[in-house]
Amino acid sequence: MNPFASLCELPRLLRRPAVRDLAWVLTSPAMLDQAPWAQRHPLQGSDWAKAPEAMARWLRLLDEDDSHLSEWLATSSTHRLGLYYERLWQFALRQAPGVELLAANLPIRENGHTLGEMDAVLRDHDGLHHVELAVKFYLGRDDATGDSTADWLGPGRDDRLDRKLFHLAGHQLPLSGHPAARQRLLSLGLTDPQPWLWLGGYLFYPWHAHGQAPAGASDDHLRGDWLHRCQWPAMAANARGYWQPLPRARWLGPARCPTAELWDTFTLQHWLDELPADAPAQLLVRMVPHGEFADEAQRLFLVSDGWPS
Repeated sequence: MNPFASLCELPRLLRRPAVRDLAWVLTSPAMLDQAPWAQRHPLQGSDWAKAPEAMARWLRLLDEDDSHLSEWLATSSTHRLGLYYERLWQFALRQAPGVELLAANLPIRENGHTLGEMDAVLRDHDGLHHVELAVKFYLGRDDATGDSTADWLGPGRDDRLDRKLFHLAGHQLPLSGHPAARQRLLSLGLTDPQPWLWLGGYLFYPWHAHGQAPAGASDDHLRGDWLHRCQWPAMAANARGYWQPLPRARWLGPARCPTAELWDTFTLQHWLDELPADAPAQLLVRMVPHGEFADEAQRLFLVSDGWPS
């Protein structure tokens, strides 16, 4: 489904955080193989899809000088992870040969009421497309088998995989067929784009249980673990490396940092001691040093002992 699957290790080879995130966005697999709406990689109809190494060269050059990417990202004052994900896609779609990004975050209004936004409207070698983009991080309940999409919750418990899919298929993706959207698109000289979904992200499995993947999950979906605070000592005793929290803004691409900046055991324990018992879920990464730099080897969510009640 992803024409750049052969480049999946490229993000780890890049130095600049935003470029690593961009490479991850473009090369990481879809979360689901079977979704309630047809999925299509946004660059499927680009020239790069036929020559992935050309995109890899572009990313390596960008890693040498990321000023254009930095300037583009700086034009937005919102730091929500979902919007950052969309902005990275917009940057790539504007640069990709054979693709024309015609509209992004296009608001659709009717009688002064906003019905929603269309994430991306683009034209490529295969025609005109409306693409809805989403990146999600879901934790599988440990009191259920996990095969149902209803068993997968966002770390804040206010999001659920089945509800997200229902909203995408029932509202966001049909939006381009709404009369108000057709009129708005017509004003731009566009008619009848084909709607598609692209859903990226991670699925986190309970560390202490053998949960199943949700129905429709892709075989190569990205995965991590999660565990309750009380389980941390047992897990940490058996996992080699250096653990430290990963800020939300850095949740996309694989983490990397100078070896000199790795947290030692004392620093991590102090952070854990200061963390309130009812603190929101924290994403931690296990870092393994390789000379001057250390790279992510594992990621997990640490949740309160009462999660998800």
